[in-house]
Amino acid sequence: MKLNYPQLAEQKWGRFLYTLIVGIVGALLFQLLHMPIPWLLGPMILVLISSKSIRSIQPYWPSAIRSSGMIIIGYTIGLSFTLETLHEIGRQLPTMVLLTVLLLCCSFVIALVVSWVSGIPFPTVLMGSIPGGLTQMVTLAVELKGIDLTVVTFLQVSRLMMIIFFVPLLVFSPIFGVEHQNQLASTVTAVTSGWKDLFPSILVFAIVCTLFAIVGNKIKLPTAFLLGPMIATILLDLTGYHGHTLPTLIINFSQMFVGIYVGMLLKPEQLDKKLKIIVLAILSGIILISCSIGLSILLTKLHPVSLITAFLSLSPGGMDQMGIIAQEAGAELSVVICYQLFRTLFIFIGVPPLLKALFKRVLRKTAV
Repeated sequence: MKLNYPQLAEQKWGRFLYTLIVGIVGALLFQLLHMPIPWLLGPMILVLISSKSIRSIQPYWPSAIRSSGMIIIGYTIGLSFTLETLHEIGRQLPTMVLLTVLLLCCSFVIALVVSWVSGIPFPTVLMGSIPGGLTQMVTLAVELKGIDLTVVTFLQVSRLMMIIFFVPLLVFSPIFGVEHQNQLASTVTAVTSGWKDLFPSILVFAIVCTLFAIVGNKIKLPTAFLLGPMIATILLDLTGYHGHTLPTLIINFSQMFVGIYVGMLLKPEQLDKKLKIIVLAILSGIILISCSIGLSILLTKLHPVSLITAFLSLSPGGMDQMGIIAQEAGAELSVVICYQLFRTLFIFIGVPPLLKALFKRVLRKTAV
């Protein structure tokens, strides 16, 4: 397909406007089709398709816009960390550490098997197998050398889509005996602040979060533009200066900013053994969900929580999706959020330096 727009193709502003329009169309299309996380996956996939099919206009997306999207996402995640959450995490901390480590160990073993069967380097497969870490693992993959970003993103997205589709089916199946309470719309409405509620506190958070992101980037903090704002938001909130949940429009656009950037980095033509990788991704997702069910049974033995609460607490999906499902299923939302948030924090803070040290060792042995 060939378009003749020489001025648009040469000028950065024209390419930027074209990329923005493609991203918005992708997001709206995925939303119309009721796809999971449409404002992240829609722009990612449509920008990827357009970059390969329309050669005369190449997408352009400044890294500063992607960084601003990461700052907004970091702020949003940081808002979930309240004093009540801190107390709950402190009460069940040993169990959270144990079950989180066991879940990550399951991912480690699955990655070893997938790497052995597929021939894909282990560091790449492992980063694609870390549960609940799409944004941070993709961002970290960009920062590390020798990691195939396309494979990491494919494995993460395929696992996430399986979980988003299959977990609700499991939760509302006879296995758990939960009846659908149809509270999704009220839940979404309840967690979204109006624009007028943001000021003036949002200005303080914007400045502090941006400073933490810049400083974090200077000191080589892993995923600095995500982790820095998250830490800043948590510290401000714990001091008594509370922020407000952002309007849906801002959250959507922040996901789109990141999705477009990742879509431009993907190189599907470099993905070898496509059918084998797809089959292995599906099987690894099923095994990981099965491991979560086993660990959730263990959690019910250690603490007086229901099986549905335990399962959603340990499901390898995103905190926001699991929180909404927990609300609909009548699970203990505070427990679900605490476990999901702890794993998110553990993945943000503990996993990146561990992965960097592990990968250096693996690469050193490979070189020898």
